[in-house]
Amino acid sequence: MKTRRYFYSETISAFCEQDQNFILGELASRNSFSLEEMQRNAWQTQIIKLKEWLHGIEGHILFEYTIPRMGKRIDCVIISGAVIFALEFKVGATKYGAHALTQVMDYALDLKNFHLASHQAHIIPILVSTEAIDKPFQVEFYADKIAKPLLTNGQSLKNIILECTSKIQEPDITAEFWINSPYSPTPTIIEAAQALYQNHSVEEISRSDAGAFNLSKTATSIAEVIRYSKENGIKSICFLTGVPGAGKTLAGLNLACSSRDVLNSEHAVFLSGNGPLVKVLQEALARNEVEMLEKKGTKISKAESLRKARLFIQNIHLFRDEGIKSKEQPKEHVVIFDEAQRAWDLKQTKNFMQTKKGISSFNQSEPEFLISLMDRHQDWATIICLIGGGQEINKGEAGIQEWFKALEQSFPHWSIYASSKIVDQEYAQAQNPFSETIKNRVNLVDELHLDTCIRSFRSEKVATFVAATLNGEVDTAKRLYHEFEQNYPIVITRCLQKAKKWLRQKARGSERYGLIASSSAIRLKPYGINVKQKVDPTHWFLNHSEDIRSSYYLEDVATEFDIQGLELDWTCLSWDADLRHDGSKWVPKDFRGTSWQNIKDINAQTYLKNSYRVLLTRARQGMVIFIPPGDQEDQTRPPSFYDHTYNYLASIGIQELN
Repeated sequence: MKTRRYFYSETISAFCEQDQNFILGELASRNSFSLEEMQRNAWQTQIIKLKEWLHGIEGHILFEYTIPRMGKRIDCVIISGAVIFALEFKVGATKYGAHALTQVMDYALDLKNFHLASHQAHIIPILVSTEAIDKPFQVEFYADKIAKPLLTNGQSLKNIILECTSKIQEPDITAEFWINSPYSPTPTIIEAAQALYQNHSVEEISRSDAGAFNLSKTATSIAEVIRYSKENGIKSICFLTGVPGAGKTLAGLNLACSSRDVLNSEHAVFLSGNGPLVKVLQEALARNEVEMLEKKGTKISKAESLRKARLFIQNIHLFRDEGIKSKEQPKEHVVIFDEAQRAWDLKQTKNFMQTKKGISSFNQSEPEFLISLMDRHQDWATIICLIGGGQEINKGEAGIQEWFKALEQSFPHWSIYASSKIVDQEYAQAQNPFSETIKNRVNLVDELHLDTCIRSFRSEKVATFVAATLNGEVDTAKRLYHEFEQNYPIVITRCLQKAKKWLRQKARGSERYGLIASSSAIRLKPYGINVKQKVDPTHWFLNHSEDIRSSYYLEDVATEFDIQGLELDWTCLSWDADLRHDGSKWVPKDFRGTSWQNIKDINAQTYLKNSYRVLLTRARQGMVIFIPPGDQEDQTRPPSFYDHTYNYLASIGIQELN
């Protein structure tokens, strides 16, 4: 049965004739929370005023239209003629607040981007502050047919609707068709975590088209492995592979959320060694819970909310350290390891344990120790390893080989599940991840691979384009760029101020933008981009546009270590001479002391290229690449260090920002 996504729906003429108490009853009956007096009064005011304002208007009206991606509801949607009006009410407000203005624009953008019947429609966001001074209106549309938000106290609403519907000469939108049209959202990982934490299903917040069809199939397959392991008292490990932005983390969060009951033996925890990702998600969940409960009249301290969030999402190193302190079995029977390919090899783990923990006898790689922790269970356990391709960006990150080595040498009783893609170069790094012996233990499951990028909802081909660009495959990169450039703009510039202006012009509503750069981009400092100045990721990713610590201010720069696993709507990638093109190939460099040095170690070369792969795949909607002009008077950044890189990207077809 299809989920009803609104509280009330009716023709405008029928709405105007219906008893207001009947309408209020319909709204109250759909409300899953206790109805607060403030909400009841707000609905009553909206009903009374809209009956007055809409009298004589033809069309359809919906109240409380759900936007699960954002965990919010549009107060009112009006469909009249060929236009969709999204209304945000502020009953009793005497001003038109900036936050509310952003909110109503977000609703319009959500409909335009993710609701099929709204893709080509004209959408007009309207902020209604009932006690404010009415504003004269002039409708201005962006290129995608979304209007700049209109402000009214309601008195001019009828005139707005009549003028807009008369000027837009397109076929009328059929209300039934619009209501039943598919909603296929692509949330940010922060939005996804918040929605899942609020018990939305993964189907509600993920696309339903063919490009992302197997997210639910993947969840079903993993759930089946867990069920089978539990019923038969065995231990199992699943390797979930996928291209950057394909939804691996979303799948992992979904599993952790669906098994959140600590009294349930299937209780799962989401573990990540990505410190910024963990901090941002924990903080986002805590802030969101405090806000949601406050709206319901319930108070919870930020500290208590953070404590709950940390049970659900944990830093893998804390999980590991607890396992070292205690010999007890973990309370979780299911653990999800995010970015499992970044787990440390034996050398790096031993070195860390000796120098940081003072444990000289430690003799296991991180994968081997993590499996051994779950192997303490006497009955059953399941590990889910989320594996990204080309994401290793730091010394000692072992890739998937170390997991299979541990399974072969130390855990012959564990069942192994993976897709046939596990042996692809992108995941195995041109090395056979397992011997013939362990190969026979691998159960191949096609659903354990996600092959379509859903981060860049405007184009699924960005990850492939980035790979071709970094691999020097000019013809392939050029073809892909021309296929998506209209929907997913990428531009280059030699002027940082132009790049910043482009970001501010592109972003609407609360769409987030920011500066990003490689952690080894040392010579961007003359442009005010200091990669050695650490950002606080919770402020940078979550705080509002008036906060100087937020990404919006375009002052603090995030590196690949800050942003891996996260995303922005729009990015400015500042490209330094650490990865420079010489006219025929990429040349990796490292700045030491007072000059750039060649990087000879093959692993270090790979880490640098992967850093740029991460940076180039962080934008959901588009990016500007700033390549400095250089300075002939500075031997560390002459123009020749940058010109070939600019020319190479231009040769692919990337347009220069005017």
